[in-house]
Amino acid sequence: MASIKPLGDRVLLKVLDQESKTSSGLYIPDTAQEKTQKAEVIEIGPGGTDKDGKRLTIDVKKGDIVIYDKFAGVKIKDGNNEYLIVSNNEIVAVIA
Repeated sequence: MASIKPLGDRVLLKVLDQESKTSSGLYIPDTAQEKTQKAEVIEIGPGGTDKDGKRLTIDVKKGDIVIYDKFAGVKIKDGNNEYLIVSNNEIVAVIA
């Protein structure tokens, strides 16, 4: 993929594949799977300021595994990989 650098308080995420097999060993077809909301942080923007001039900070760093809002971001597809560009406030948690 070409180098993508998010602007402002946006973050580039690589969507992680969801497990297609249950713990008991049954395979779940793609049509029955709910889309995962876990992703790895690939790149972060420089931050920015809001309409009041207050500095916006980004709460994640490269390599973090995060959970994001279900309908968040702009989707980008590169081969079998799916990426999202989301605003910092669309990331709801970091998985430790």
